[in-house]
Amino acid sequence: MTARIAAEWLSDPAAQAVCAMLTGAGYQAFFVGGCVRNALLGEPVSDLDIATDARPETVIALARGAGLKPVPTGVDHGTVTVVAEGRPFEVTTFRKDVETDGRRAVVAFADTLEEDARRRDFTMNALYAAPDGTLADPIGGLPDLRARHLRFIGEAEARIREDYLRILRFFRFHAWYGGDALDADGLAACAGLAEGIERLSRERIGHEMRRLLAAPDPAPSVAAMEAAGVLMRVLPGAGAGRLAVLVHLEGEAGAAPGWLRRLAALGGPDPSEALRLSKTEARGLAALRDGQGAEMGPGELGYRLGHDLARDVLLLRSALMVTPWDHEVDRLAQHGARQTFPLKADDLSGRHSGPDLGRALKAAEARWIASGFTLDRDALLR
Repeated sequence: MTARIAAEWLSDPAAQAVCAMLTGAGYQAFFVGGCVRNALLGEPVSDLDIATDARPETVIALARGAGLKPVPTGVDHGTVTVVAEGRPFEVTTFRKDVETDGRRAVVAFADTLEEDARRRDFTMNALYAAPDGTLADPIGGLPDLRARHLRFIGEAEARIREDYLRILRFFRFHAWYGGDALDADGLAACAGLAEGIERLSRERIGHEMRRLLAAPDPAPSVAAMEAAGVLMRVLPGAGAGRLAVLVHLEGEAGAAPGWLRRLAALGGPDPSEALRLSKTEARGLAALRDGQGAEMGPGELGYRLGHDLARDVLLLRSALMVTPWDHEVDRLAQHGARQTFPLKADDLSGRHSGPDLGRALKAAEARWIASGFTLDRDALLR
């Protein structure tokens, strides 16, 4: 019996128009990768990617002929973005790797689905669906997907040597889609080739780590990274010990996964440069790391950092001390976040000036915080 997927996006008129543009001219069109995988797992689908045997120049001509807008976003690698009904769809010609160096590949166009499937990384990512939902499984990835068994296509070491980023993708995909145990051969290959990570750009590493740490529960994967000697290559001095505790506390607090909060839990030297964090991300991480050791109660944390960042600090503190989540401290942080200091510099300018004015304001603010934010303007002036 032919397997099919049932997904709402299969009836998407824009997606079907792109497929019809290809199949109507005698070419193949298959949805591929994440949309197929996630549909089979019942996970959300964000992007619809389409694979075809049509060459890029043909895709461009067909799109124009069908009244769609082709954008040559990656023609050298076979990708044309086709805009239909205002939405982009990446249409990529079947490819095969000709030469790889561990960072990038030289590709040639291929004629068959099987050739295209063999160049992909994991078996569960090499599943295709025709426009009517009929599944194509050229390398036998469907049983792996159903078992949530993340496995490299072919020989794990060979796949990794083609692109060392696949080491990090192995742990990231396991965190999102894998089962209880990591594939033994894949894990051994990642451990044996871990030094290859040093050949990757920090931008690519940072991108993967963000996505890994945003998974519902990345703790088992990160622990496996540490055991395999991979984490030390990415974040020297970091450790996975607190992450599982933090994820548990997030559940108790009703906090959504936060990759930056989880990054702070790994400890070690500042990873801003290693992961190419933006200035905003680096400031947020610094606030989390500093807040853990600061002598500020939950109310002051909320007042100074806002409730969301204060709650992250409180979660990190609880993870460090391995203590249960206290909803009362969260309430105090929320209360603090709503407060506005009742004094302004003008209120004290008649009594103080220069640096003394700043010190007086700071002292008054400290008294106000210590009172639980109860002292009003008149009481502080007295």
